[in-house]
Amino acid sequence: MRIAIGQLAHETNTFSRVRTTVDLFKIWEWTQGNELLERHTGVLDYLGGMIDRGEELGIEIVPTFAAMANPSGTITQEAFQIAKNLLISSIMNSGKLDGICLFLHGAGVAEGIDDIEGEILSELRSVVGSDIPIVAALDLHGNITETMVKEADALLGNIDYPHTDSYERGIEAIDVTVCIIQGKVNPEMALTKLLLLIPTTTSYYSPINEINDWCQEWESHPEVLDCTVFHGFPYSDIPHAGVSVITITNNEPSLAQNISDDIAARIFEKKDEFFPILLSPKKAISYASTRNEMPIVINEASDNPGAGTPGDGTFLLKEMIEANIPNSCFGFIFDPGVAEIAHKEGVGSLIQVELGGKTDTLHGKPLKILAYVKSLSDGKFIQSSPMWNGSKVNLGRSARLSVGKVDIIVCSVNSQTFDEQIFLLHGIDVEKSSIVGLKSAHHFRAAFMPIAKEIITVDSPGLSSVKLSTFDYKNISRPIYPFDSIRNHLLV
Repeated sequence: MRIAIGQLAHETNTFSRVRTTVDLFKIWEWTQGNELLERHTGVLDYLGGMIDRGEELGIEIVPTFAAMANPSGTITQEAFQIAKNLLISSIMNSGKLDGICLFLHGAGVAEGIDDIEGEILSELRSVVGSDIPIVAALDLHGNITETMVKEADALLGNIDYPHTDSYERGIEAIDVTVCIIQGKVNPEMALTKLLLLIPTTTSYYSPINEINDWCQEWESHPEVLDCTVFHGFPYSDIPHAGVSVITITNNEPSLAQNISDDIAARIFEKKDEFFPILLSPKKAISYASTRNEMPIVINEASDNPGAGTPGDGTFLLKEMIEANIPNSCFGFIFDPGVAEIAHKEGVGSLIQVELGGKTDTLHGKPLKILAYVKSLSDGKFIQSSPMWNGSKVNLGRSARLSVGKVDIIVCSVNSQTFDEQIFLLHGIDVEKSSIVGLKSAHHFRAAFMPIAKEIITVDSPGLSSVKLSTFDYKNISRPIYPFDSIRNHLLV
């Protein structure tokens, strides 16, 4: 049995002014053939799960093409066409295949194409025909369309956020594909879309953990293969943005639809629970300073590079510098120019720079600082977080700058903070730090919840703010909650 695997993944923040090019993809991943196997074998991500499960079952896993970029603005037409063509041509040149397993994000937007996953699946289906099963794992932030459901045999999504189950979804994708090939199942998918747009919401707490429990209860039914809630990605201003439910049954389409409708109705009853009231950076630091335990982690969710923001916002960092609390640290801010200056001047030097605030004015102004260069690094490490453990990370030239009593890590590649590795690379033990500031919405929790005495989320102005009313939506379908007062949860 031969199953091809591949990936074309991007979470697109259409409000970002940073267009996603081939060069941005290549910073993160642009691999073909055996290089794909080398990169993902032993890594707890989607493709890693596919590779390991294939080996365990004695299946020939055929690597094709994999591209992934950090979330950012709309993908250029050129970049999407090149990546899509490489993926499809690699699959077509793989010889006789029994099945195809892909990781596609679900919230990708290119110039002129609101649904890149639907486009990929449609074109792939047109060239491989209807006899070869196509199964795709999706991120739970996917904005799901009928086209995706029509063209794929099965769509499987994360349950957990942080996505600590990506590896398991890769395993599941192989298992479902094998069952289809062997004729053991005939998947029937039912999609229910809600009139609901929500900010990113962790599965560690209510309401998502309760909703996931409802789905797992339905999965105990003998004919139910999968039931997944897709949170949607609210920072893509497209008609199909929003929450949805996909249920997959074995040859029971009516049952699948009934389950998706049931879960959707129950989710809508909890709609108000998705909109938290968060502290400002100043109030959060004031509160954290009263705590006698360490570390207190403060995450700036509104400038979360994992949702396509610049990563060089200065609101939280400015307040930390002004508070000047002993043994506090910030990791990290994206500013390749300042990192370059630090490397040029060297450890032990004093540099006067304008830090951050260079991408736009929304996320804060540049901070004029006099900093001591305490350490330098190449920004390379192995991710230790339970999410995507084993991934090779390269944040480029990085520096640890000391401003007063605050240590600030500056990196040359934009990314959210997943774990403590970038701190350790610069000699900072976060467990012995009073306050740890970072940029991420929820993925950091997988690594930091076990060590933080408390986590405080702050919401300053930014392209991933939980305050959806601050965004100038023009293309989302209306009516939709929270912008409209509605009673019916279904999109009609």
